Amino acid sequence: MKIFFAGAVRGGRANQPHYVYITDTLKQYGTVISGHVADESISEFGETELTKEEIYSREIAALETSDVVVAEVTTPSLGVGYIIGLATSLGKKVVAFYSGENTLKLSAMIKGDKDVNVYIYKTPEDVAAVLDSEFKKTE
Repeated sequence: MKIFFAGAVRGGRANQPHYVYITDTLKQYGTVISGHVADESISEFGETELTKEEIYSREIAALETSDVVVAEVTTPSLGVGYIIGLATSLGKKVVAFYSGENTLKLSAMIKGDKDVNVYIYKTPEDVAAVLDSEFKKTE
């Protein structure tokens, strides 16, 4: 299974440690084709060595070849929202994680979309349990 992971880059990197845990856990279920988002060396300015066109082309190509999208949506991000919207329009399964309490801070456009499975988590174990229920481990 090819898994596209989405998380905030230019929206803020505060949850980058969560991205690492999520992408590491996802590797049990398939190939994470956009795990670079978890890289701690990426700043809130993004991958400045690439043009915006190169980033866009790479992300869209990866999304199109993916089987499923997993997104960490705690930090608001236009890019993550764009990816989720495009993924649902392409008929991709979307699993979204939000860290903390179930508040009104998470966009209603994400929470209200019946094609996006949103899970609230507080611990890495919460994430692992959701992924275990959503995906079968690859052998």
